[in-house]
Amino acid sequence: MTYRVVHWGTGNVGKHALAGIIDDSRLELIGVKVSGSAKEGHDAGELAGLDIRTGVSATTDSAALLALRPDCVVYTAMADNRLVEALEDLRTILAAGIDIVASAPVFLQYPWGVLPQDMLTPIEEAAAAGGASLFVNGIDPGFANDLLPLALAGTCRRVDQLRCMEILDYATYDNATVMFDIMGFGKPLDETPMLLQPGVLSLAWGSVVRQLAAGLGVELDAVTEFHERIPAPEEVEIAAGTVATGTTAAMRFEVRGMVGDRVVTVLEHVTRLRADLAPEWPQPAQEGGSYRVEVTGEPNYAMDLCLSSDNGDHNHAGLVATAMRVVNAIPAVVAAAPGIRTTLDLPLVTGPGAVRNDPDAS
Repeated sequence: MTYRVVHWGTGNVGKHALAGIIDDSRLELIGVKVSGSAKEGHDAGELAGLDIRTGVSATTDSAALLALRPDCVVYTAMADNRLVEALEDLRTILAAGIDIVASAPVFLQYPWGVLPQDMLTPIEEAAAAGGASLFVNGIDPGFANDLLPLALAGTCRRVDQLRCMEILDYATYDNATVMFDIMGFGKPLDETPMLLQPGVLSLAWGSVVRQLAAGLGVELDAVTEFHERIPAPEEVEIAAGTVATGTTAAMRFEVRGMVGDRVVTVLEHVTRLRADLAPEWPQPAQEGGSYRVEVTGEPNYAMDLCLSSDNGDHNHAGLVATAMRVVNAIPAVVAAAPGIRTTLDLPLVTGPGAVRNDPDAS
């Protein structure tokens, strides 16, 4: 079966998802949505960074794309700083009876108990009315902290705690909005950035600890937060700009799922802009960074996921992984029952479209 696909958003994640759609013989790209006139009219192949032309030109006209009646929309538009608009996009697409795979908003990975009901209900009602399904995933939140830890938990006699960690150097992450405005790098330590405002960590990653708990069959009594930051000892140049001496250059935070006074599920991030910062914090398994799953129980596990790419560093590899997690899920999501679907609902997505006749193709 061939799936007719509209792609929505061509930024850091979106361009990789678009390339994946174009490459996959199971998928027919019929439209591309961009947010501004600078990309309007450009061919999809160009926007994906490929040396081909597809004949599909980008447009800012959302209604025209939905009128094409695709089987699925791949939604990779920026959502961190436009949550209301992103949720309205998803509601509109679902109400039109079109399935969605998306990389954001990340709390829709598992929104129950995370997203306020007045924000969640319109999405659920639109999915029901349109008979459409929605799957939001990626790498983190995504397979590094739902698929992998729950697979390990499935081999345990007893689980006391599931901990999922991202330990990364973000110096090469080229998105100034995320780095400076949202995460607060380069900002004074007495200034609280958007990410660390009370409740924001639990909104962004509460879906992780709650889905892990659901997979373990336990109900959380509370979700708590912890964070700490350290300053740059000197000026640091990163891909997104300049971090001045004394401003935030590394941060560590945890979102903790509590059963009584016990921490049962944990999402931890250790984010540095230089490898020598905060040496006492957890260290990655490879230069640049890694993802880690720790299971405490019987037996105990420690698993490190190390990303790399022939076309870039660990941050590039993570963007590709985020994009392809949702693109490869298209057939499963189209086949799924209407509603918000999660990793707990879908069959194993194995990437049957990923093997190429030309092994050297990038």
